[in-house]
Amino acid sequence: MRPALPPTRFAACCLLMSLFSAPINGQEPTAPTKEPAVTDSPLTNDQLAEAYEARSVRVSPKKNADPVDFSYRLLKPAGAKPGTKYPLVIFLHGAGERGSDNLAQLKYLPAWMAEESARAKYPCFVLAPQCRNDEKWVDIAWSEVKSTPQTPQPTADMLGAIAAVEETLTGEAVDPQRIYLTGLSMGGYGSWDLAARMPQRFAAMIPICGGADEATAGKIKDLPIWCFHGDTDQAVPVERSRTIIAAIRAAGGEPKYSELAGVGHDSWTPAYRDPAVLDWLFSQKRKDAKAKGR
Repeated sequence: MRPALPPTRFAACCLLMSLFSAPINGQEPTAPTKEPAVTDSPLTNDQLAEAYEARSVRVSPKKNADPVDFSYRLLKPAGAKPGTKYPLVIFLHGAGERGSDNLAQLKYLPAWMAEESARAKYPCFVLAPQCRNDEKWVDIAWSEVKSTPQTPQPTADMLGAIAAVEETLTGEAVDPQRIYLTGLSMGGYGSWDLAARMPQRFAAMIPICGGADEATAGKIKDLPIWCFHGDTDQAVPVERSRTIIAAIRAAGGEPKYSELAGVGHDSWTPAYRDPAVLDWLFSQKRKDAKAKGR
């Protein structure tokens, strides 16, 4: 256990952390904190690193391009029983957790899911890929009110995330009917993007303070979705969630949408920390693709 910091040093550290974690000019921070402070979690970084197995997968972002090693972490269900398949939660982090340490992305939901109480209540795999510095899950301008058309191909880092998912599905006892997708901010955009690219893969999705191309609404209208956004968000305009939710409803879908009054960019803490939200997520099961005529 690390020795406690003297009061003066502790206060100085807190001030520095608040400066580096705050949005700059309405934008998300562009560099990950070297030692992520896990909100409301009693777990240390060492404990998180022990709970989540460090992995990597090699991806060729473009044809004839040199392959890139893409990092991710995987939490396995506590007390897993042989022959039993478990749900998989895929978490796409925000811009502030980008990097190459394969640790910063465990901030927020991955840390909370590693707590003893959560592991007992929701035995599952949690997959947390890490986007590289200066890269994005989706190549769009986060702070624009108007949506951007979805690109024909995923970004290189999204390809890495997809490869990590496929590797996990191949090597672990994952229940294919209970694969869940969620992400916040940059990862909220990533969740919308990934769901539209492979809607049959997921049983449910919780996108938080992100946005999507409204033209993709028809692809995901049958996917159970619970979207969150703070109505005073200065980093990602709340209109981004409003427009995609409206488009899905116009296409015949019935997504859940919680717009949090007086909440800024951090709408993920009240969302993930509400027991009803995870209860809803884990109650979802993918419908038979054949029964849906796909």
